[in-house]
Amino acid sequence: MKKLTLLTLLLFPLLGYAQEFRGKITDIYNLPIINAYIINKVNVEHTNSNKNGEFTIKNTSIGDTLVISNINYFTTTVIVTKKHLDQINEIQLKEHIVDLSEIIIVNNIKATNVITTIDLQANPVNSSQEILRTVPGLFIGQHAGGGKAEQIFLRAFDIDHGTDISISMDGIPVNMVSHAHGQGYADLHFIIPETIEKIDYGKGPYYPSKGNFNTAGYVEYKTKDKLDYSMIANEIGAFNTFRTVGLIKLLDQKKNYAYMAYEYLVSDGPFESPQNFSRYNMMGKYIADLPNNGKFSVIFSKFSSKWTASGQIPQRAVEDGTITRFGAIDDAEGGNTARTNASIQFTKFIGKNTRVQSNAWYSEYDFDLFSNFTFYLNNPDDGDQIRQKESRKLFGNSSEIKHTYKLGNIEFTSHAGIGFRHDEVKDLELSNTKNRINVLSWIKYGDVSESNIFGFYSTDINIGKFKINPSVRFDFFNFSYQNTLGTSPESNSDNSQEVSLKSNTEYHPNISGSGLGDSGGNGTPLFADKWMLSPKLNILYTANNKLQLFLKAGKGFHTNDTRVVVSGRIDQIVPAAYSADLGGIWKPFDRLILNIATWYIYLEQEFVYVGDEGIVEPSGKTRRYGIDYSMRLQLSKWLYFTGDLNYSIARFTELPEGENYVPLAPNLTTAGGLYFKHQSGLSGGVRYRYLENRPANEDNSVVAKGYFITDCNVNYSYKNWTLAIDIQNLFDREWNETQFNTESRMFDEYNGVEEIHFTPGTPFFLRGKIIYRF
Repeated sequence: MKKLTLLTLLLFPLLGYAQEFRGKITDIYNLPIINAYIINKVNVEHTNSNKNGEFTIKNTSIGDTLVISNINYFTTTVIVTKKHLDQINEIQLKEHIVDLSEIIIVNNIKATNVITTIDLQANPVNSSQEILRTVPGLFIGQHAGGGKAEQIFLRAFDIDHGTDISISMDGIPVNMVSHAHGQGYADLHFIIPETIEKIDYGKGPYYPSKGNFNTAGYVEYKTKDKLDYSMIANEIGAFNTFRTVGLIKLLDQKKNYAYMAYEYLVSDGPFESPQNFSRYNMMGKYIADLPNNGKFSVIFSKFSSKWTASGQIPQRAVEDGTITRFGAIDDAEGGNTARTNASIQFTKFIGKNTRVQSNAWYSEYDFDLFSNFTFYLNNPDDGDQIRQKESRKLFGNSSEIKHTYKLGNIEFTSHAGIGFRHDEVKDLELSNTKNRINVLSWIKYGDVSESNIFGFYSTDINIGKFKINPSVRFDFFNFSYQNTLGTSPESNSDNSQEVSLKSNTEYHPNISGSGLGDSGGNGTPLFADKWMLSPKLNILYTANNKLQLFLKAGKGFHTNDTRVVVSGRIDQIVPAAYSADLGGIWKPFDRLILNIATWYIYLEQEFVYVGDEGIVEPSGKTRRYGIDYSMRLQLSKWLYFTGDLNYSIARFTELPEGENYVPLAPNLTTAGGLYFKHQSGLSGGVRYRYLENRPANEDNSVVAKGYFITDCNVNYSYKNWTLAIDIQNLFDREWNETQFNTESRMFDEYNGVEEIHFTPGTPFFLRGKIIYRF
């Protein structure tokens, strides 16, 4: 009897003792699967895979059943054996057509990201504009010939080109501080849409790793680490449009892989004066898997674009027949831009519960834009064309560490990071020009140096079904501007100095004059600095794998342009945004996902558009509040419906009632579609977007007209080939893509007229595409 008791005691740890099960989840190409859901059916212990596909699930015993699932992959089960508990287990999932019943609501602050995951699978993006439209509630508009960054709208913000949304790609920031055209300018055209693997987004300033411009939200794009196959695609469409794109495998070994991608696009657009638009993109990426699940990556990309634009046209000129909707008052607008990026990223695991990641990046950027917003208002003889130009080098680094540990029955995950960004901008110019040939006068000309040093700390505290996530972020900014125009106000008239731009020789104005009174004497640099502390708190209640409720609160900010900061004319160098969200994500049925949130944002300083300079400048305090609603419904194995509805109110807080509207802030937007993806190879969909009429000035006496636009596409894949047809504006509706309330004067007018100026939206546009995979 004693021997039997002793034997039982010896075997008990092997038979029933709870241990940890460690694993790595990959697809059939050995690529890590992020956010796969792992649950122990015996004790309901659960977890998710990290960025490298790795996970650890605690309290696991021999004989337990683990279920592993992820959207777009077949669910698999593992019966735990002793061998499993002694090793890191490689688990491979096979891909299938997206199925919403596979989706699990995870106990994660970014659980709502499942929305974009579904959308990318059901209807992949195939143009640079669609990259941003994948974010629920985000609308865009183009108003400069396709080459300029899109105007962005989100949560009752007219974000212009990026002033209140932080955008990045593979850890490389897209937003430009103190940009020639506008603060936070974010040009995404250097991203090749076919290379995107994941879109990470968040609304509101609740995320400590996101800093400058993260007020309305952030968007981060992640490109593919590895290609499933190589491909070449060619597109041809109306308005002399042609696009070719390729993704080519260069290296495909077990622990080393690399690929390159290219894109070339030309188009004249629907305008009477051809756009002569062209864009060239090149990208390369190398990944090396290191021991102990480490990873090393290198990215290089190069982009250039040039175009001619018809600009924003006055409503009166169309109504009286002076021009058509696709005509121009000044067809000499346009420009060129280029960007080169390089980055290195390193990830290493220190033990099984600690991950370290470091990223270093470098970019070179050039921008040259000609615009005419007021025509002949300020210069009746030569016109009001302006030039905005800069040449920039920017670089930075960020390092993060994440550590998971337990104190009693409470699990903690600490996340800390430090980093910096530095921008060096040379020959930052705002000048008056004529026909893109001559500089008539310089308004501003100088050099900007801006630095940002930051750090953050965040802790996830898991208490039963609750996750409490307090965090704080620290930022220090240093601003420097050297005005090479000088500072003698009485010499302003000397700024009218005509210079030819036809020569390739670089010019530098050597004249007196204050520009706008914003810089030091005799080229002496002016300096300013500011620090900012941003606390945040997120509370999640995940009732089960079908329901999560959340409360989020936090402080964010956007910086002002360095030229404004050093002038001493403003009190708020780094105006703050205070925000809160209350909502949830719910799966009432296996194939239906709902996401709803009510929100509020108070902003210490608004940015407003200044038409005669083509820039944004700081204004007063504002408040915004509203509700966001998203639905994703799978009607059958191959048919999906999506819908987003966003309602909001935006007002200045220091202006009288009725005169406190925030110009161009959207009130009501909705977007959605019906998509199909059949195993026969047929796929496609019909999608819509609606933007309601909205105020174009503070008293709502001028209204920017809304629109309802329908697009569609159909694709057929057979073996290595895919044929596709895409139609924009299916019903050929007249609509205004962008609109501004601007005072202008045409050549034959005696006085200026303030009214809506607009860029017409694309008419019916058909394009065909053929893809070959190998």
